[in-house]
Amino acid sequence: MVANPSTPPSNEAVVSVTGLTKIFKDFWGRPKARAVDRVDFEVRPGEVFGLLGPNGSGKSTTVKLILGLLYPTRGLIRVFGHSPRHVATKSRIGYLPEESYLYRYLDSGETLNFFGNLFQLPKNERADRAEQLLEMVGLNRVRHRAVGEFSKGMQRRIGLAQALINDPDLVILDEPTSGLDPIGCREVKDLIRALARRGKTIILSSHLLADVEDVCDRVVIYYGGRVQAMGTLRELLAKPDSIRITTPTLPRETIERVLSLIRKDVAEDKVRIDSPTQNLESYFLDVVKNAQLAAAETSGVLAGARVAAYLRGEAEGQAAADKLLERLTQAPAPEAPPSPPPRPAVDQERLDSLAQAPAPAAPEPAPAPASAAALEQANGKLASLLGKKD
Repeated sequence: MVANPSTPPSNEAVVSVTGLTKIFKDFWGRPKARAVDRVDFEVRPGEVFGLLGPNGSGKSTTVKLILGLLYPTRGLIRVFGHSPRHVATKSRIGYLPEESYLYRYLDSGETLNFFGNLFQLPKNERADRAEQLLEMVGLNRVRHRAVGEFSKGMQRRIGLAQALINDPDLVILDEPTSGLDPIGCREVKDLIRALARRGKTIILSSHLLADVEDVCDRVVIYYGGRVQAMGTLRELLAKPDSIRITTPTLPRETIERVLSLIRKDVAEDKVRIDSPTQNLESYFLDVVKNAQLAAAETSGVLAGARVAAYLRGEAEGQAAADKLLERLTQAPAPEAPPSPPPRPAVDQERLDSLAQAPAPAAPEPAPAPASAAALEQANGKLASLLGKKD
C-alpha cells in the first residue's frame, strides 16, 4: 500500500500550535476580548487530546483557529504540516461544532448524503456509509423525519454522524456529549476509543471532566485564554503522598491487625476505611440495560449498534482477506493443448486465377420422355414411308 504523501511521519505532530493569540476587536478596531493568549501545544498522531476549561475560557476559539474558520492575531498553526486554510488538508478533518448546524428540512439520510457529496464520495459509498452511521448513532428508525424536528440530543447524534462521513484522519469534537443522555454519552466515549485504536487523532473540547477523564491521553487546561496546566492524566491526577489499598471483604479481626500495623507509622486521623462504590453513570447504564433485557419498550432513541464497519477499518481488512482466500482456494489453470502444426502456405496467385476464370456452362436439360400416343403416331408415319419406298 502506497502511503499518502500528505500524511506526516509518525513522529511529526498532527496539530502544532505556537504562540497562538486571538484578540477580538470592536467596530472601531479597538481590542475587545483576548480569547486566546500565547498558547503552545502539540497533538500527536493517534492521540486523544482534551481541551478543558470553563465556559468562555478559549476552547472553542482555539478549535475554530485550528479549522481555519478564524485567523489568529499572532502565532502559528500547522495541521498535517500545512496551514489550516490548505484545502486538501480540510478533506482529512471531521468536525462536530458546539451547535449542530443542519438543514432543518432534510431528513437524516439526505443530510448524510449532502455532506458525503461535499467530499465527492461515490453515490454507492455514500449510501453504504449513511446506513452504517444511522445504525451506529441509533437514528435508523427515525431516518425519514426532518432533522428540524429532532431534539437537541438527536441533533448531536446526526451531527456526529456527519462529522465521520468522510472517514477523517483528524476528528475534532466540540462538546460532543452536550444534550445527550447517559447512554449517548457512553456511546460517544466508546466511539472515541474505537477511533483511537484505529490510529486516528481526536481533539475533544469539553467542560465535562468525567467525559475527558474516561477517554483522553493528554489534556490542556485553559483559563482566561491561557494554558494553566498540560500533561497526561496520570501525571496530573496522581497523588504521590497517598496510597490506596483495595482488597476483597476481610474478616473484622484481619482489618484490626492491619490497622494496628499501619497506626504504628501513621497518625490515626490520617487513616480512612470505606467500601468502594460505583459511579452514578455505571449504575444508570446497568439499570437501563436490565430494562432492555426485560423487553421494555420505548419511543425514544434506541441504543446505537457497533461502531460503523468502515470506521473500524473492517471493510479494507475483509476485502484483503477475501482476495487472499480467493488466491488460496483457486484451482490451478489446466495446461493449454499443444498448438497444431502450421498449415502450408496458400498460393495466392493460383487462388486469384481460379476466382477470375469463367464459370462452366450449365448442361442442357435432358428431353422429357415421349408419351405412348406420340410414339404410335411416329411409328405410323415411319411405316407409310417404308411402304412408299418398296
